[in-house]
Amino acid sequence: MQTRIRSTLLAAVVLFTLAGQAAANTLTQNVSWTIDRAGTTTKYRVVAYGDSIYAGYNGSITSAAKYSAPTVDAEYLSAAWNADIESVRRAKSGAVASDVYNNKIVAERSYMQASNTRVVTFEMCGNDGLQARSAFKGQTGTCDDSVLTAAENSCKTYVAAAMDYINANAYSGVKVKVISNLHYPGYAADNVQSSCKDPNTGATVNMQQKFLPALARMNFMMCDTARQKGFQCADNFAQYMGADYDSNGDGIVDSDALRYVAGESQSSYVSRITSTLRATLRDANTHFVSAGSSYDYIQSDDTHPTYTGSTVTAGLFGGTTGTGAPRYTSFSSGKNPIWNQFGHERMGWAVSVFNSPTP
Repeated sequence: MQTRIRSTLLAAVVLFTLAGQAAANTLTQNVSWTIDRAGTTTKYRVVAYGDSIYAGYNGSITSAAKYSAPTVDAEYLSAAWNADIESVRRAKSGAVASDVYNNKIVAERSYMQASNTRVVTFEMCGNDGLQARSAFKGQTGTCDDSVLTAAENSCKTYVAAAMDYINANAYSGVKVKVISNLHYPGYAADNVQSSCKDPNTGATVNMQQKFLPALARMNFMMCDTARQKGFQCADNFAQYMGADYDSNGDGIVDSDALRYVAGESQSSYVSRITSTLRATLRDANTHFVSAGSSYDYIQSDDTHPTYTGSTVTAGLFGGTTGTGAPRYTSFSSGKNPIWNQFGHERMGWAVSVFNSPTP
């Protein structure tokens, strides 16, 4: 009996240790969920590569949101094409851009090579940015911007490599390829001074003021590289950080005004985000859909998008492969009734606006 107890305790300790390591580093969270539409057996596939955002991470090491952004997009496609749509998420929470590229996009290319694949989408670089931000915040003495520069350079390298690889390897019948850019998690919390001091002024720096231009450059690069390489860009920064009404009276809804404009220069985009329209930016914990109504797009960890509905197994105990009827079978003006009420619903809609009318 004592031996059995010791063995059980040892197994529990090992599991707890592994779980802690996975949560602290990376955690594979693969899911395949099919929108099973009544009256049809035709099935097409959406393949999504990424980190915890596309994974639908919810703080658990064993589950994830069923309706994360790629599956929300699959629901829109199901209605548009009157078909069953398989949403395949090959995601790794905590992964930096190089990890997503090498161990998901390249190593798991077979998922986008299937002959029923019609949409390929990916997101990356969020963890490069988060790690750089943490490193900068931990600095004392003289501030060293090299950690931010390294994150930008890595993002640029692997975004371009990912697009080139998908272009060369995805099934020839793929209709749409989309990259999702980055929202700014912790925007309000970053409005504090640093512990380190600027090498030129000798004064501490405002964290938000330091990080926003770097994020803007990364987001511009993603969308502009997409333009050059035949991808669409779902501008999540604009969708999350700008209100759905005209708060500054310039005649343009804030979330529209913040969007990347195809062909604009980096300097123009960065100036628009960090200066011209800076006053319209709002932390996505309070996303205003009107002057008097808002929704929370960010979970309590101040990083990951909110979602609605149940969860699926994804993490230490493997991933779910399942099917379910669509929540909505038709869409007024291309939007479901909750399109702007949760972070994942908003992101899934942002991807869906590029969907082809036919498969």
